[in-house]
Amino acid sequence: MSVVSLFIDQTWLRRNTGFYSKSYCPLCFKQFSLRLGRTKRLVSMTTTSDQLKGAKEDASHHADLPLLLRAAKGLPVERPPVWMMRQAGRYMKAYQDLAKKHPSFRERSENPELAVEISLQPWRAFHPDGVILFSDILTPLPGMGVSFDIPDKGPVIERPLRTQADIEQVVELQPERSTPFVGETLKALRQAVSNEATVLGFAAAPYTLATYCVEGGNSKSYSAIKKMAFTQPELLHRLLEKFAHNLAIYCCYQIESGAQAIQIFDSWAGQLSPIDYEMFAFPYQKRVLEHVKRHHPQVPMILFISQGSHYLERMADVGFDIISVDWTVDIGKARERMGSSSGIQGNLDPAILLGTPQLIEERTREIIHKAGPRGHIMNLGHGVLPNTPEENVAKFFQTVQQFRWQE
Repeated sequence: MSVVSLFIDQTWLRRNTGFYSKSYCPLCFKQFSLRLGRTKRLVSMTTTSDQLKGAKEDASHHADLPLLLRAAKGLPVERPPVWMMRQAGRYMKAYQDLAKKHPSFRERSENPELAVEISLQPWRAFHPDGVILFSDILTPLPGMGVSFDIPDKGPVIERPLRTQADIEQVVELQPERSTPFVGETLKALRQAVSNEATVLGFAAAPYTLATYCVEGGNSKSYSAIKKMAFTQPELLHRLLEKFAHNLAIYCCYQIESGAQAIQIFDSWAGQLSPIDYEMFAFPYQKRVLEHVKRHHPQVPMILFISQGSHYLERMADVGFDIISVDWTVDIGKARERMGSSSGIQGNLDPAILLGTPQLIEERTREIIHKAGPRGHIMNLGHGVLPNTPEENVAKFFQTVQQFRWQE
């Protein structure tokens, strides 16, 4: 068999190794590195002609999939797909105008016509590769017997869950009855974007949902849930078990309604010590994932933990297809720490979008090169900030959309 030599992009190679070559292979993107000495790497990339043929056939077979799905499945892509957390919302004038007419967040997110319109506003403006459902991680709570509201100051749980009696009142979720508007919105989004983008659903992880419900809303100290964890751990485990079951049902419902990928937000798990993460977050993330994968094994699942870079190795161990990382970790080093079992998403600091167009382009391209050409979804390291200029968001999207891995 003949050997086809493949090369790494000069910019990436220069930044990461000190060596020079031409480009990544646009089809298979195989990378093998040998560390020489203490400061340099010699990167040799070879593949057989049979492997190259297989890569071409693999790419051709999946060419009809949206770009984000191809990347999430680890398939070859010509550029990284891109979307933003909180991309539908407060930074857009179109959203601000709509919110003046419909001031209740729950109305905006639970009325399918409004939720579809808000979800599609950034799609029409920037054409992201992912269109995410406009909703909230607390949305399924009423269907579990937990009442809440979202006034301007943030979410409020009507009756925090702090006793055994409170927790026993949490019932099994029947999303087709309690959240039919979510299903209607997802079906409409799939029809609207067709195959031009991936429709994303999302849910909270059990620990984060429990944090809101025990604290009664947002918290700076997380003292209520940590007190429960350290004085009545069996009570917290009972709540986490119920939430894991219900959130898995909710994710499956979203998939069956049209979501092509699901992101799980464990926003507050980053506040746990390593031993408490192992006890109260990790096993329940895994329960949700395993339940969903039993029913929908081909649907990519993404995990995001804010300020969770100290858990990267364990996050990868959960088994999610993609790990979304915040901006506090170098994405190239995150790749090394996580290994090859998961893809990666992120991780531009949202505040960079307050900077100059030149800075936005430079930092975005740097992340793309460090992440590499396979299994990477470009995103922010957290949600876009409300005071972000729309033209800067446009620059971010354009930078990624115009990028190509060189042939």
